[in-house]
Amino acid sequence: MGLPEERGRSSSGSRGQEEAGAGGRARSWSPPPEVSRSAHVPSLQRYRELHRRSVEEPREFWGDITKEFYWKTPCPGPFLQYNFDVTKGKIFIEWMKGATTNVCYNVLDRNVYEKKLGDKVAFYWEGNEPGETTQITYHELLVQVCQFSNVLRKQGIQKGDRVAIYMPMIPELVVAMLACARLGALHSIVFAGFSAESLCERILDSGCSLLITTDAFYRGEKLVNLKELADEALEKCQEKGFPVRCCIVVKHLGRAELGMGDSPSQSPPIKRPCPDVQGKLKEKSKRVWPQIPWNQGVDLWWHELMQEAGDECEPEWCDAEDPLFILYTSGSTGKPKGVVHTAGGYMLYVATTFKYVFDFHAEDVFWCTADIGWITGHSYVTYGPLANGATSVLFEGIPTYPDVSRLWSIVDKYKVTKFYTAPTAIRLLMKYGDEPVTKHSRASLQVLGTVGEPINPEAWLWYHQVVGAQRCPIVDTFWQTETGGHMLTPLPGATPMKPGSATFPFFGVAPAILNESGEELEGEAEGYLVFKQPWPGIMRTVYGNHERFETTYFKKFPGYYVTGDGCRRDQDGYYWITGRIDDMLNVSVREKIGPIATPDYIQNAPGLPKTRSGKIMRRVLRKIAQNDHDLGDTSTVADPSVINHLFSHRCLTTQ
Repeated sequence: MGLPEERGRSSSGSRGQEEAGAGGRARSWSPPPEVSRSAHVPSLQRYRELHRRSVEEPREFWGDITKEFYWKTPCPGPFLQYNFDVTKGKIFIEWMKGATTNVCYNVLDRNVYEKKLGDKVAFYWEGNEPGETTQITYHELLVQVCQFSNVLRKQGIQKGDRVAIYMPMIPELVVAMLACARLGALHSIVFAGFSAESLCERILDSGCSLLITTDAFYRGEKLVNLKELADEALEKCQEKGFPVRCCIVVKHLGRAELGMGDSPSQSPPIKRPCPDVQGKLKEKSKRVWPQIPWNQGVDLWWHELMQEAGDECEPEWCDAEDPLFILYTSGSTGKPKGVVHTAGGYMLYVATTFKYVFDFHAEDVFWCTADIGWITGHSYVTYGPLANGATSVLFEGIPTYPDVSRLWSIVDKYKVTKFYTAPTAIRLLMKYGDEPVTKHSRASLQVLGTVGEPINPEAWLWYHQVVGAQRCPIVDTFWQTETGGHMLTPLPGATPMKPGSATFPFFGVAPAILNESGEELEGEAEGYLVFKQPWPGIMRTVYGNHERFETTYFKKFPGYYVTGDGCRRDQDGYYWITGRIDDMLNVSVREKIGPIATPDYIQNAPGLPKTRSGKIMRRVLRKIAQNDHDLGDTSTVADPSVINHLFSHRCLTTQ
């Protein structure tokens, strides 16, 4: 498929300009004037002023932002203390240590009582089937969170306890994570596409005393019997000497059995098609309602516990440096790292990135398509939008079900203004051409975003010209589970965009590019991407293994946070992520270092073991190259048969 502009489209809307120069500068697009006029940051000059202040005076810059939140007690000592240099002692980062707050209070109570947003819709929920919908206001969400907080308290959950959550994209997932935050308990959310083995491993590593899950759910046409997987995981935990005492189960697929009499303050009934239509849907798609296994003495129904729970719950006031949650990221070694984020700094950072990167305004309807099981969902489905009093879409389904125009149908249905998705989804939908997109209006869209990996220029152009009708700026965001929020990103009203570039650092972020010797490179350069000073959203440790935290992120270049990514800075100062450093094969220096830089073997493959995380794919490929069948967790590989094929057709190598 040719580039979109090769198919006869003019470049109106956001203005494109070809910049000639040595080496051929990439084409850039200026922000549309109508976006800049109302933007929080309306010009590149204003961005530079704010960024300079945020880096040179971080205590004053973030200190001003703290005034927008509720603090039970103010910070009694230094606003920021840290050490990034392993040669000078233990690595630590402390923002506002000693100040007390509660994240749940700030994203719910503050919005309901101080900002009077109780009747505002917090989430439009769109189920797997187009007819399955509900909505929940800020007040309704607060009541449910208080009720479930009381449920957890009754089950013995206290501040500092860990709670595992293994659920699809339903409103109760948001309720569960916010209830943990209200009590000062740490949620550890495990993506519902992960295996029982993965869930068990994460429960054991963080010592979770309670699991929250769901009976079952459909993902497109595929039935996922989640309760069965949860039971298998708990059985494995028991075998390894760690029995989990309680499992709370949401009746999601069997929700219709509960009747429509449930009040929204307990568990929102899903608006399903009428029985006749529902019957046809079941018949058409061969829907089955599985038998749910039940373990007496361990399993408890969510809806029964909620019926008995009071709807007021005083929040637990936490130190700004108390942990908020653990989220496991798959390391290149195969053993996941429990990334720990803290209450105060994380809240500030996701709220601020959400406001400025998406140029959020009160009337917006925001939609991040990521699953809450990933950091993108934590930061930009739950905490960031709610901290700003935003209305969001919560989507259970997939982009291709029941047809490939599903996303754009939802955009029109809810009048989505800001849309955030992954390059993988964009490339997938590109294959089906323009018509599934253009048959929908999409007139409400104002800003588009991408996350998860660098977007290739062809996909960027299609996203800009077809989805955004050449009038929506694209924020191509670079960040990591470990950073909590956006690190390199355009701002919609300020930054001229270059397809494929994450452009410039966000406020408080001080990037540098280092060579192999750890020397900072100036001007046009390529090397290791590092950050020179902390931002509020940086992770504080790897759960239970601070040494791994120090070794992974700070040992290679003392004094810097090491991202593990390669980066190029062009002549205009734009940053381009080039890929994971640990996997790069630098063939450009072949003449200098000799044949070590050339591959020993080249193996043809029908496909690759693709997952949402390139890191998992690279680990599997390394194992195949070594003929090592101990692959670790591969439950998120899209097509497991590819792994078998790669092993069976593996090159015969000499040891």
